Amino acid sequence: MFNLLRRKWTLVGWDTFEGREYHIGTFATERGTKRAARRRLRKLERTQPSHISGGQRGIQDQVFVISPSGKRSRYVG
Repeated sequence: MFNLLRRKWTLVGWDTFEGREYHIGTFATERGTKRAARRRLRKLERTQPSHISGGQRGIQDQVFVISPSGKRSRYVG
C-alpha cells in the first residue's frame, strides 16, 4: 500500500497517425493531471483542428490519464 501512495499520476497521448503512445507528463495530483490534459486538448485543437483533422470529424490524437493504481481513462474535457 505504501508504494501505491508514492506513485504519480501520468498523462499520455495517442498519436493515431503514427499508431503510438507518447508521454506528456507526470503529476502529483489528479487535479494537476486534468489541468494539463485540458491544455493538451486545446493545443491539439489548434494544431489538428477537428473540422479538418484527417478528413474526419474530431481530433485524431487522444489524451489519457493514468491513475496511481494504473487505471487508464481517456480524457475528453
